[in-house]
Amino acid sequence: MTDCTRWWWVRHAPVIGVDGVIYGAKDVDCDVSDIEHFKTLAEILPKNAIWITSHLSRSIKTAHAIASAGLAITDPLIENDLGEQDFGDWQGLSWDQMLEIDADLYKVFWKDPTRNRPPGGESFVDLINRTEKVIDRLTVEYKGRDIVAVVHGGTIRAALSVALNLSPAQGMALQFDTLSVSIMEHVEDGLLRGAGGVWKLVCANRLVE
Repeated sequence: MTDCTRWWWVRHAPVIGVDGVIYGAKDVDCDVSDIEHFKTLAEILPKNAIWITSHLSRSIKTAHAIASAGLAITDPLIENDLGEQDFGDWQGLSWDQMLEIDADLYKVFWKDPTRNRPPGGESFVDLINRTEKVIDRLTVEYKGRDIVAVVHGGTIRAALSVALNLSPAQGMALQFDTLSVSIMEHVEDGLLRGAGGVWKLVCANRLVE
């Protein structure tokens, strides 16, 4: 066992039928027809890793598509707290529709979109906090292992915000494309001996073809 725990974050496949609207934590379908892309992912992702998905079908479906492309995986652990940010009553709406429904609430939200919650939903800070708890727990439980997490753009923003100690505004500015790979490592003894456990970013939003 090594003192390095490596997280491989994969954003799910492109979603279907939600152009122009915020789908957030809504369960929507995804397109897994690009077989060659999944074959490449199967080649670069580690063997004998711990696999994790959120509870949303696009996350689970993408993980199974990678496995079907030639990578034997364990049954993924399902972590609800790695789901996408919940936009509550605004899910399924465009930003223009949100403005039309309640202009005052919309304006309040945009005063600080990282900390303010949509009606019936959660903030980006809420997403960071629940993502961090899962990362902390599984990094201890699977110390020294590779962990492949097939999740969502917002979740990966949250994860890198944790690893790089970014402000919520800085974290929200990050972009992660569908089927991209981001890798971060937890080094138990730190980058300098005796410095304590630290996170190291290996790559972010790597697109494979």
